[in-house]
Amino acid sequence: MPRVAFTPHLRRHLAVEDVTVEGRTVRAVLEAVFVEQPRLRSYVLEDSGALRQHMVIFVDGEQVADRASLADPVGDGSTLHVLQALSGG
Repeated sequence: MPRVAFTPHLRRHLAVEDVTVEGRTVRAVLEAVFVEQPRLRSYVLEDSGALRQHMVIFVDGEQVADRASLADPVGDGSTLHVLQALSGG
């Protein structure tokens, strides 16, 4: 089962721990996480279901390509890192 890791910054705002859940796509994995952490949904996703502009998800070190439908594939042993994208200078 895929493992989902959250950055310390997200943990400061929401009481989320790293979890292992079922899912074959980024969307399916996130939906499984949201069952246990419903407040996390609005922090990570837009109302449309797309990834928020300042959020980034990496699957096994590769940034997700499909920010709208989150259909990137996820393997059984994959690790997803969910973090806020930083900008500025």
